[in-house]
Amino acid sequence: MGPPPPILTCSDLRGNALVCDCKLKWLVEWLERTNTSVPTVQCSGPAAFEGQELRELPIGDFQCVTTDFAVHQVLPFQAVSAEPFTYRSDLYVALAQPGAGSCAVLKWDYVERRLRDFHRIPAPSAVHCKPLVTGSELFLVVAQLFGGSSIQRWDAASDRFVKLQDLDPQRTRKPNDVETFRIDGQWFFVIADSSKAGSTSLYQLDTNGFYWQQALHAWHRDTDVEFVELDGKSRLIVSSSSQPPVLYQWQRAQRRFSRQGDVGRTSDVQQVKHFKADKENFLCLGRYIGDSLVLRWEGQRFVELQALPSRGSMVLQPFAVGQRVYMALGSDFSFSHVYLWDGERKRFVKFQELAVQAPRAFQYVPAADVQLLLAPSFKANSVVYRHVVVDLSL
Repeated sequence: MGPPPPILTCSDLRGNALVCDCKLKWLVEWLERTNTSVPTVQCSGPAAFEGQELRELPIGDFQCVTTDFAVHQVLPFQAVSAEPFTYRSDLYVALAQPGAGSCAVLKWDYVERRLRDFHRIPAPSAVHCKPLVTGSELFLVVAQLFGGSSIQRWDAASDRFVKLQDLDPQRTRKPNDVETFRIDGQWFFVIADSSKAGSTSLYQLDTNGFYWQQALHAWHRDTDVEFVELDGKSRLIVSSSSQPPVLYQWQRAQRRFSRQGDVGRTSDVQQVKHFKADKENFLCLGRYIGDSLVLRWEGQRFVELQALPSRGSMVLQPFAVGQRVYMALGSDFSFSHVYLWDGERKRFVKFQELAVQAPRAFQYVPAADVQLLLAPSFKANSVVYRHVVVDLSL
């Protein structure tokens, strides 16, 4: 064996124009733990570090981890909704495909790490296929524009969905959205109805199926409904193309929702979605003609924080991946955009463009070690994006 390598006792970096960016992060980390004598050297850039001594830079100031949404899989069909669910430890996604006349259920392949065909339910004018898993049972609410909406139940014996019941066509004339939720151990779903003569309706599950319980909002061309817990109380927010969104609160004694008032003064709201950040509740209102809005809950009402240009948008969706909060905002006329939440400024900042045509939903799907964003398209192939984390210091 040869002699041991010499121990570095002195290093002279003077005379070098050091750009203290992520590529130099390793050197700052080394300086923190080494006993080697290093003369004072200053950063020549970037502007945030210019003139500072290299050894005094805090490691936390190096923002070297970035993210990206990369295409993971292209689904060769059009769709207008995507709803992930887990049933008996397997991951699935239900998609409404009016062009193909079906509700398609895809299953996640953990080996190939891709979505694969699993089951199809005939549904000629499906606009939403909403799963509801209640312990050992799996239901699927199939909302259709024509031909009647229904509830399907998974039959393990025949390994297929079978119709459990039809929904009253006089109450649900032109469904636009379905929301499922649980209150006090009881399962419900709401169908937002966008016809002039229909009404947004609440259904409850009992031992024999689902029964109609309450007409929430009649004759207002409702576009979307969102369930949210605010200050420990269960609430629904119903958006409409003809009036501002409406806030409802669950009354436990009467076992029904009561109207609490309007959310803002903005009509033409296509979608209403909520998210939480830093223990605060926020609401996103997506609009097709005017600016989309971000609002914050302040105990009694939502207060507007930010307006985002969104001409041609039919869909928006906030979602969290780890500590990061994003919002995907669609467009029928140009690129869709992903925004990233800035917690200090309490606002979204533009993050990335997505080349998906006429998106009708964005749905975050955590699939084991892969984080996905589904983007069903009304006019082209649907796209599955993968959330990628990149360390620029490596």
